[in-house]
Parts: sequence; structure tokens; C-alpha cells
Amino acid sequence: MSDPRPIGVFDSGVGGLTVLREILRRSPHESTVYLGDNLRAPYGTRSDEEVLRFSVQALDELARRDVKAIVVACNTSTAVALRTFRARYDLPVLGVVRPGAAAAALATRNRRVGVIATPATVRSHAYFNAIKDENPAVEVYEHATPRFVPMVEAGILAGPEMEAAVAEELAPLLGERDGAGEFVFPRPPSAKIDTLLLGCTHYPLIRPVLARAVGDRVAIVDSATATAATLAELLSVNGLEAPGTTRGTAADPGKAGHSRPAETYGAPPSHLQLTTGDVGRFTSIAARMFGEAFPDVAGIELAAGA
Repeated sequence: MSDPRPIGVFDSGVGGLTVLREILRRSPHESTVYLGDNLRAPYGTRSDEEVLRFSVQALDELARRDVKAIVVACNTSTAVALRTFRARYDLPVLGVVRPGAAAAALATRNRRVGVIATPATVRSHAYFNAIKDENPAVEVYEHATPRFVPMVEAGILAGPEMEAAVAEELAPLLGERDGAGEFVFPRPPSAKIDTLLLGCTHYPLIRPVLARAVGDRVAIVDSATATAATLAELLSVNGLEAPGTTRGTAADPGKAGHSRPAETYGAPPSHLQLTTGDVGRFTSIAARMFGEAFPDVAGIELAAGA
């Protein structure tokens, strides 16, 4: 049983491309439709009501395109309204918070995880609750970093401006003291985080800068790889995998009842990228990640949701 329809992927802008990249690595036979609401990014500084309204408009558009599953590759939208989305659409809807939380809970060695995210995601405490569900003993320090998304959307992924912004935004998690001489996050001076969870899909695009700021002793975790793996399992369980998908290997092609596909199997997968914002700017960032593999980028206007 297979399903050739595309997977819908939604984000407030270009950040969800980091999730799309991992989906294609994990499930290369799948077709995709990506929708980035760049015109109204960032979502993380908006009210929950705006986030819900804008997200529904985008997801309605993907549903109209007959996608077989939707990945909400926006942490803010996932944190604010994932339950609403699942009730609204009669198809699988996957968020990015819980896969990322599970990865962080497994990665930490000293059970201290820092989470950087948008103000809306931090306000929801979605990551705090999800990490605690995985391991109640983990200490979770959530910190809003609102400067990053606008800079990434503007194409600023490195350089002195980004280096300075990262140093200033991460200082509270790395031991900055306030005006009274107290640590911003109260904990013993020796109790430093050993894992940094990137709670926004824009943030992996500045991962090299973040890595230099936190140092080699802090593991950096994002939700993209874990989300792609969860999606692959979801498609398999629901019989929605694309024709030609295999869970076996060259050595064991029949694993889990799947057969190894031929080198060419039916029509090749297709990929469409849509943006409500500037097509040229979106294409420029997409090209940094995918090269010339995705030439089909188009502008779109979203209809008001019900």
C-alpha cells in the first residue's frame, strides 16, 4: 500500500527548510509542498490569536492541495495550536516540539538543558513540559531569543552582526549576572547546561555561530532530524509511504516486509516551494541549502481562514 501524494510542510518563513532538508534525506521518494509565510514572519513575537489565524490560513492552503500529511515545521505554531490543527484536518498533522524535546532529553548528560526559542514558544512552556514528560529529572532553562528570526529572514546567517547578536542573546544561559549580581537563571555557578535545544527551525541556519558561542562541551540539538524520523514512521504506520519507499537495506531488502525498489520507480518525486513574501530572497536562502535542486519557487497569497 502506497500513496504518491505530497507531504505538506509549513513554517512562518525559511526556517522550516531545515526540516524539509532532513525529510528529503530520510524519505527521498516523497514529494513535498512547502509553504513559508515570510510576509508575516516572525510569528514568535505575535499574539497566540494571530499565530492561530495565520497558521490556519496556511494549513488550509496545503489541505486544498491534497497533501497526505502536514508537518508544522514552525515551533511557535506547534506550541500554540497543534491540538487545534489535528482537530481541524482529517489527515496526520505532525509538530516539531515533541521530537526535539525527546532528542534533547536523550542528549543531556548532566540533566541540564537550555532551550532558546521565540517569545511565543517560551510563553507556552511547550518545550519545558515536553522535556519533563520525557525525563522529569531534567532541569529545563527556557530563554526567548527574538532577534534571530528577523535576521535569518533577512539572509544574515553569519558575520559580525550575527556574532554579536548571538553573544548577547545567549549570555543569560551561559552565566550572565543581572544588575544585582545574581544569575539570570538561578542555579549553582558550576551547574551549567550541557545541551542547547534550538527551539525554532530558523536557528539551525545559524548553527555554526551558535556552536562557537557555546563551545565544544555543549551539545546542540534541533528537531529536524527527529521530526523526519517520526514522519517516516507515521507514514509507514498509516500506509502513506510513496511508491518505491523501502525500509530495508541493500543487504537486507526485505526488512519489515518491504521490498527494495528498482532504481527508477514510476514518476520521480516533485517538490514545490511557496512563499507569501519576496520570492527572490526566499530562493536565495533555499539555494544555499539545496543548490539548484529546487527551481520551483512561487509566490502565493493566502485566503482568510474560517
